[in-house]
Amino acid sequence: VQLVQSGGGLVQPGGSLRLSCAASGFTFSSYAMNWYRQAPGKERELVAIIAGTGGSTYYTDSVKGRFTISRDNAKNTVYLQMNSLKPEDTAVYYCNRDRSGGYWGQGTQVTVSS
Repeated sequence: VQLVQSGGGLVQPGGSLRLSCAASGFTFSSYAMNWYRQAPGKERELVAIIAGTGGSTYYTDSVKGRFTISRDNAKNTVYLQMNSLKPEDTAVYYCNRDRSGGYWGQGTQVTVSS
């Protein structure tokens, strides 16, 4: 199993970024996929989940209405579209399969600052 992330960077408050996570080594459409984040000095936090079919999603309250998780099973890729970014969204973001005991991407820094 391999999860390779791309995207992220520095953006001003109110801006947008899209994270991508390309998966390999397993039947991608059979697994829910997750995005987590970890801010400095804080525990890792579950941000969003998408079912294998893409038919259902979950968001933590702090990102509802601003972030959108999606997936393209033909490309074995999961995305996190982040809009209306706030300084408190600053964190390292990780894609994940199978929650805490599972597989992780390498992490991508997202910094929201003016």
